[in-house]
Amino acid sequence: MRYPKECVLKECVEAVIRPVESGDRPLLDAFYNRIPESDRWFMNYDVMDTAVMDTWFEAVEKESICSILALCNDTVVGQGSLYLRGFGATSHVGRFRIVVLPEYRQMRLGTWLLLDLIQLAMDQGLEMLRADLVAGVEDGAIEAVKKFDFFKFAELKEYVKDIQGNRQDLVIMVKRLHKEWSDF
Repeated sequence: MRYPKECVLKECVEAVIRPVESGDRPLLDAFYNRIPESDRWFMNYDVMDTAVMDTWFEAVEKESICSILALCNDTVVGQGSLYLRGFGATSHVGRFRIVVLPEYRQMRLGTWLLLDLIQLAMDQGLEMLRADLVAGVEDGAIEAVKKFDFFKFAELKEYVKDIQGNRQDLVIMVKRLHKEWSDF
């Protein structure tokens, strides 16, 4: 995959997508400070915790996480990560997460990031991609990934709690990958 990649969002907003670099820590810290706490709650780890982010950057350096950023005017406006398991029964399955600033949602930025993560997964030789999404909270994301041939693999009723302690259903979405785009 060639980076940096320039893309045009809705309303002619320009963005650049590129891999995360070791010096991006201040940019990512500023980005996550702008993400509402209610959104950060569902990320499975506390991105505001310095030790957690240190471990995350180590995983990026070890290439067990492939991560890309979307920038507008040198400000991170979106971030996507592909989580890889190098060994074991699920080493053929990658998981991904995409986070976009609220003011850049509905501008197709998530679509650009998802396309790159799918390509990165194919480049890694993965056979499947998985996304765990919260029904009633991430319905837009559920509908978006369906457009890329993700299907509902399972739904765990009342499995997660939102920030107020209310139980929500966890929807596991899966996409089977092909070796090349022409195989679809």
